[in-house]
Amino acid sequence: MSIKKINQNELFVNQIEFNPKTNFFIYDGKTHLDKKVQVSGAFTDNVGNIPLGHISLYELNVDRSSGSTGLIYPFVTKEGSLTTFKTISTTAFNSDFSYGDVVTGSYPLSASISRDFYTINSPRTRINALTNTLNYYLYLSNHFSYSSSLGDKSTQELNLISIPSIFYGSKINKGTVDLSFYVSGTLVGQLQDKNKNGELIQIGPSGSNGSGSVAGVVLYTEGFILLTGSWGLSPKADYLSDPSNLVSGSWTVFGAGMQGSEVYNSGSLPSSSFDITFSGVHKVPVMTFFAHAKRGELNNSNNPTFIDYQYNTNAQTGSNVFIENKFRLPANVVSSSYNDPESYLEKTTFITKINIYDDSKNLIGVAKLAKPVKKTQDRDLTFKIKIDL
Repeated sequence: MSIKKINQNELFVNQIEFNPKTNFFIYDGKTHLDKKVQVSGAFTDNVGNIPLGHISLYELNVDRSSGSTGLIYPFVTKEGSLTTFKTISTTAFNSDFSYGDVVTGSYPLSASISRDFYTINSPRTRINALTNTLNYYLYLSNHFSYSSSLGDKSTQELNLISIPSIFYGSKINKGTVDLSFYVSGTLVGQLQDKNKNGELIQIGPSGSNGSGSVAGVVLYTEGFILLTGSWGLSPKADYLSDPSNLVSGSWTVFGAGMQGSEVYNSGSLPSSSFDITFSGVHKVPVMTFFAHAKRGELNNSNNPTFIDYQYNTNAQTGSNVFIENKFRLPANVVSSSYNDPESYLEKTTFITKINIYDDSKNLIGVAKLAKPVKKTQDRDLTFKIKIDL
């Protein structure tokens, strides 16, 4: 083993951007993520232990039942360091727990999209909280205005779809938002942000009611979709989870049955389905550096098989001395076309992994090679290593 300092001129830190595509399909009161179905495991009917249409933060408690083995959970003991979970306030920590008490949480943590529907003049705290954000984007389109001749978001019928950032990263990729409204499998409306300015424009189907109109806006960085298009797209149905109040399908009722403020029973909307597709912008910091194995170096190994078994490897030891056997020879691994004589001895090693240490020589990472690389005395090797930060 040889420890070498990384040359600062050969160390680079940059960002890699990738745009994963995400799809949500809502049908009959259920939300499906990327067309995945619920999978049964060996110990539980739901191997992920998360609701349908959700994503798990740490992917813990996979195929683990809540029976005798129990589920994994986070915990911390109240002690002099005063460490606790950030969701517990200082007041609650001081008054509700004694020293020695164990504060626990729960896993898995999961997230999914949700929907809030607002009727005319109904209270809308979440929409009011977005007032400054909406007005900030007026430079992109007048349709972002909280109150204008195009509509008053404080009173009009409105549909808010919330997307957690775990699905899109730093922001939603402009021009990738696509909303589709189906009735009995037939497309009755489709929205896209084709101008990449946040306007959701109805692009189809051809000749449909509202074609070419702006039905809402998307907040790319904040992860919200606001739909205000109230024109009819389909016959009346139970889009409000109220059989006594049937309404026509429109963009304001898009996503009915999605997780949110309303609870829809299975069978309430057997004919309508909704599709949401978008791509995110995920930026991952990456460190790249080079590890060199120069000519004439790294041709000795601490592996016992490096020494020819025919030679005595015992060392001379005493109270003041330790002398290795000077007749030790490395095993000759050079191939020969004949059994006898053998090829000339050439010191050869095989590099299988590269350890990465910090300034204090603490091991912080191991780069393993998929296949051992042969290192001879006359060979220069350079390994390119990338680490996601």
